Amino acid sequence: MTNNKIKVLIADDEEILRRMYLTKFKNEGFEAYGACNGEEVVEMAKKIKPDIILLDIIMPLADGFSALKKIKEDNSLKNIPVILLTNLAQDGDIQTGLKMGAADYLVKTESTPNQVVEKIRKILKK
Repeated sequence: MTNNKIKVLIADDEEILRRMYLTKFKNEGFEAYGACNGEEVVEMAKKIKPDIILLDIIMPLADGFSALKKIKEDNSLKNIPVILLTNLAQDGDIQTGLKMGAADYLVKTESTPNQVVEKIRKILKK
């Protein structure tokens, strides 16, 4: 049964938000993993090969843009869709993220956990 679950990797340095999303995804039937910085998300992605990654931009050690760049440059990871989930709502940041290969860009304050789950389901159905 576990093999059928969608694996989602959530990278956010805010523990409360990370835990909330981990709980939400587990309750929705996903296999959910958490990372708290840009370096950890890349290492975890290599180990667990998630189906999709939710990536905050402002994080310690390596920011989300750096992590996204590493993911997209790694042949074993580059096809994993990455959704940037951040509080940065500037058009420039959005354009940068999408140009770097993000599947989508969500602003935390404008997205409920339910909307994030639905967005992931839509992206993975494509």
